[in-house]
Amino acid sequence: MDEQGWTAVVAAATRAPSIHNTQPWRFVAAPDRLELHLDPARALPVLDPTARQQVISCGAAAEFAVVALRAAGHRAEAELLPDPADPDHLVSVHVGPPREVTEEDRVLAEAIGRRHTDRAPFRPRAVPVGLVDRLQEDAAAVDVWLKPITASDEEVATVFLISRAEEMERSDPEYLAELKGWLRTDPAAADGVPVVAVPSEDPATRPSNWLIRDFVVGSRGPQSAFLPPGDPDAPPPAVERPSVVLLGTNSDDRTAWLLAGRALGRLLLVATAEGLVASPLTQALDWPATRTRMRTRLSLVGYPQMLLRMGYPATAPTATAGRRPVAEVLSFAPGTG
Repeated sequence: MDEQGWTAVVAAATRAPSIHNTQPWRFVAAPDRLELHLDPARALPVLDPTARQQVISCGAAAEFAVVALRAAGHRAEAELLPDPADPDHLVSVHVGPPREVTEEDRVLAEAIGRRHTDRAPFRPRAVPVGLVDRLQEDAAAVDVWLKPITASDEEVATVFLISRAEEMERSDPEYLAELKGWLRTDPAAADGVPVVAVPSEDPATRPSNWLIRDFVVGSRGPQSAFLPPGDPDAPPPAVERPSVVLLGTNSDDRTAWLLAGRALGRLLLVATAEGLVASPLTQALDWPATRTRMRTRLSLVGYPQMLLRMGYPATAPTATAGRRPVAEVLSFAPGTG
């Protein structure tokens, strides 16, 4: 692979989602491999003190790189934590001989540019059971389990833990300061969460059984989702009930987090190709106490790593989060021409 080829691959890899769009990665390309390193300078010490969620983000970026390479006609294999002396060297993606490009390769690579996080309410249309089955199989291929949250008692327990964690975060000044530091008012910003991509209503007033993260805590006036402004006699809107899935692993170390990220990356591309969108519901996984309680309340054998709401978009995206230029995150080893 030459510099031009690696630039295209890294441009695809950096389209992966990351916690607060921190993009906590840097890449080093050599002729036969692409190294992915965690960038500690982009840490979230309050929300993510162990870097678990940022390592998951890097795992998703590695999966996007593998998808892009295979769609370009290359064999590609991801080696996790290849250097025991450097735990921030998370992945080396090795490039092998040419291979035939499949239709699935093309479909998933095309989905990279269209994938986006959608926090708006979804259409009242169920995610097909067959698609959920496929997502479970894809996750299992990288030693990750996927659990749909469908039983009423599991839903009640999970919703409660998310709400409890959101309440804890809203009352933590250090969390709020860190959150504000990654909120962007400039729609052309290269990182962070753009304000225009955040729903204008208070998530607590949305007629939904799932509480999304509030990125602009305390900046709104009183609102009611059940009595729309200017039309107090209007009937209340239907309650949104998205499909919610939990990704988890049997262990809870950097290898497990990277595997969860790879499974997340593939899930999002498959979902995008099928016309779906998703957004994270990770508040209950931010805090050790609520994350531990989730394991107990859901009788999980393993560790929850990512909770997602999924569905069909009701509207076109109003904005997508920016990305840093590839030149800022990619360097080349000697001999890469």
